[in-house]
Amino acid sequence: MIINNLINTFNNFLWSYVLIILLIGLGLYFSFKTKFVQIRYIKEMFRLLGDGLGKNSDKSNHSISSFQAFCISTASRVGTGNLAGIAIAISVGGAGAVFWMWLIALIGAASSFIESTLAQIYKEKTKIGFRGGPAYYMEKALKKRWMGVTFSILITISFGLVFNSVQSNTISLAFDEAFNFPTLWMGIILSVLTAFIIFGGIKRIAKISEIIVPVLATLYIAIALFIMIKNIGQIPSVIKLIFQQAFGIKEFVGGTLGGTILIGVKRGLFSNEAGMGSAPNAAATAEVSHPVKQGLIQTLGVFTDTLIICSCTAFIILLSNVNIDGSLTGIQLTQKALSSEIGSFGSIFIAICVFLFAFSSIVGNYYYGQSNIEFLSDKKTPLFIYRILVVGMVLFGSITKVDLVWTLADLFMGLMALLNLFAITLLSKYSIIALKDYASQKKAGILEPVFDSSKFEEFKELKLWRRDSKDTEEYDEYLEENAL
Repeated sequence: MIINNLINTFNNFLWSYVLIILLIGLGLYFSFKTKFVQIRYIKEMFRLLGDGLGKNSDKSNHSISSFQAFCISTASRVGTGNLAGIAIAISVGGAGAVFWMWLIALIGAASSFIESTLAQIYKEKTKIGFRGGPAYYMEKALKKRWMGVTFSILITISFGLVFNSVQSNTISLAFDEAFNFPTLWMGIILSVLTAFIIFGGIKRIAKISEIIVPVLATLYIAIALFIMIKNIGQIPSVIKLIFQQAFGIKEFVGGTLGGTILIGVKRGLFSNEAGMGSAPNAAATAEVSHPVKQGLIQTLGVFTDTLIICSCTAFIILLSNVNIDGSLTGIQLTQKALSSEIGSFGSIFIAICVFLFAFSSIVGNYYYGQSNIEFLSDKKTPLFIYRILVVGMVLFGSITKVDLVWTLADLFMGLMALLNLFAITLLSKYSIIALKDYASQKKAGILEPVFDSSKFEEFKELKLWRRDSKDTEEYDEYLEENAL
């Protein structure tokens, strides 16, 4: 198909050159501007995540905790790409691709901090909690509603509709392969489950994500650890192989080193979505006392996705006796590797993991669309129509596949990322101001820093974060109570 080929050619150029250069370049820029916040505050990230575990931020029935917001974004990040995508990276780029995947996660985490902190700063309160994201800070901070509207349309189509049909397609195929389960029936089951969750609102989405994500991650990590312990003697040689192929003279002379770097970098970027404008939509829903708190927690999400979940897949494959010569790729390679270690149950386990990974992505992706539909209009009808379309696309994806639809989704996602990168480059100074405020309060002995927008000329218009006038006394008392 001519149109599909033309869009594919443009997508290859956009993703292989333009976006990779921008994402790496800006990741490094933000890392230096924040003095490598992603490394300096790693201990604080775990503390904040632990404090938010199982808690709501206030007494409101609509409150979303920082942990729940973390789970929503992680649900979208952690998808079938963590199983199939890493297998493709290794089969195409060799073991060295894993190192470059790790490195890009460390660099990209700074971009995730910037965009998620901005989402918190410029979020808005509604009757059912908070909402925000790139569209909101494009309108409020850049004063460009047209940019926010464009971003909203792109993310709603790509994440909310098309990517969800991709996930349901993966689930139906995995169950057809493992259990010979009809794709139509799987599509119907997925559609009913999806409708039940998304028509229940953000609280139900948060609750489901809060259950699925930890269980999913724990289950998968446990299997990976079992395989690593079983093959503990081989781990040093596998790590050596990863570094050898990442910098190997043999690969350089053979002309494959560039390909190894490129596939590792692309896999890392596609997996953790740092800087691409998706995760901030979830970050904005949390109720926290300081925007930097959620920025740090979302940064941890990048590490969870790439350094932990993706690494599990990498070690499962590299510790097995399965050939990574390209004869097997994607989910088949992961299934074969796991089955060689734990027997025929491996194929069943992967099918279950695919279901949990992909279904959690459907839930997370849906919310990104909802948040942006609400940006476009506060009326209930557009949201209702969007929910019906999501359920329909889940069913459609389960029983069919149209290449042009997936190609367009990649295009929309690429354009969406370009818009967000442009915005956060211009607005990054506001996240850095908030970070300096957070750091100064921590240095002063404040256990739980509180953001007061009235203290900054740059944030005078932000009424949501103001703590002056009648709130001044209460704010001062809060700081005194939390001082060391």
